[in-house]
Amino acid sequence: MRIAQVSPLEESVPPKTYGGTERVVAYLTEELVRQGHEVTLFASGDSCSSARLVAACPQALRSDATCQDRLALQLVQLKMLLDHMHEFDIVHFHIDYLHFPVMTQLDKAFLTTLHGRQDVRELQSLYTAYNRAPLVSISHAQRAPVPMANWVGTVHHGLPPHLLTFEPRPGRYLAFLGRISREKRVDRAIEIAKACRLPLRIAAKVDKNDLRYFEEEVRPLLDHPLIEFVGEISQQAQNHFLGGALALLFPIDWPEPFGLVMIEAMACGTPVIAFRQGSVPEVLRHGINGYVVNSIAEGVAAVRNISRISRHRCREEFLNRFTAERMTRQYVAIYEKLIAETAHKMIIPFNSGVTSQTTHFF
Repeated sequence: MRIAQVSPLEESVPPKTYGGTERVVAYLTEELVRQGHEVTLFASGDSCSSARLVAACPQALRSDATCQDRLALQLVQLKMLLDHMHEFDIVHFHIDYLHFPVMTQLDKAFLTTLHGRQDVRELQSLYTAYNRAPLVSISHAQRAPVPMANWVGTVHHGLPPHLLTFEPRPGRYLAFLGRISREKRVDRAIEIAKACRLPLRIAAKVDKNDLRYFEEEVRPLLDHPLIEFVGEISQQAQNHFLGGALALLFPIDWPEPFGLVMIEAMACGTPVIAFRQGSVPEVLRHGINGYVVNSIAEGVAAVRNISRISRHRCREEFLNRFTAERMTRQYVAIYEKLIAETAHKMIIPFNSGVTSQTTHFF
């Protein structure tokens, strides 16, 4: 199968440090190549892939301080894709909805995986207007705000099985890994760790948009002997960081679409303690690979009972449910279905003909 993968330009594929979407694109692309498919990756020029790379910019936009108009480069990427469109059986997008106006007019099989939150009012109008654009959710919970969208499947993320190694003997600290933002609630993690009298190591990036929140609300909480702010860490450092933890704290306060760090922890054998939001109940099996909690008090109790969770079982849950091979197999089945459907129908132009009626999508 000839497949195009279209990644955001914000981070390289895979990212050098933080970056969930681009990491998933990397795992999917490499597994597709391993399975014998012909894959072209549209991504930043500093990406590293076994697939053919087509780059719209020399480096990831997040690391390019000279870039003043990111949308312009995204449109360049779309133009480059169109120039190569005849080479592919299907195009798989990971860039939200920027391509909808173009792709819905073409007789070409395509698919969009939505990686972000969908509880935004305007998205209801968008998915009503573009109701022929096939979408994949990364959790069933992600779909809830927009049931009218053209969902063709749910595919949970997966990791290469040997990317992270199992650690049967953890250290004596709790871990927080991800991004410092209000909805990630690192303050909850700090409160839980202090109540349990256990060290908390925080490995997280701080975006410009979250800098004020970090300086005004988070930094004062770091002035405690149990709390250590490590900062942003590389993929290579994640294994030691996660594998050495008693548990990963995932105290989110938003409808998390998936939460890649949860399965990264599981791959190391580290149980997860997460608040009941978004995809958490889909990823975690309470009492098996972690605990799903509803409050700080429940989080504290979960930490104190963490020894009841088998680290071997956490690794088994990862291998049985969240590998890149399983993820890729599910995507290939969707590709085949969409290619077959496209071969048997012609795309009808949106708003063909003249009408005096006014159509509303709100």
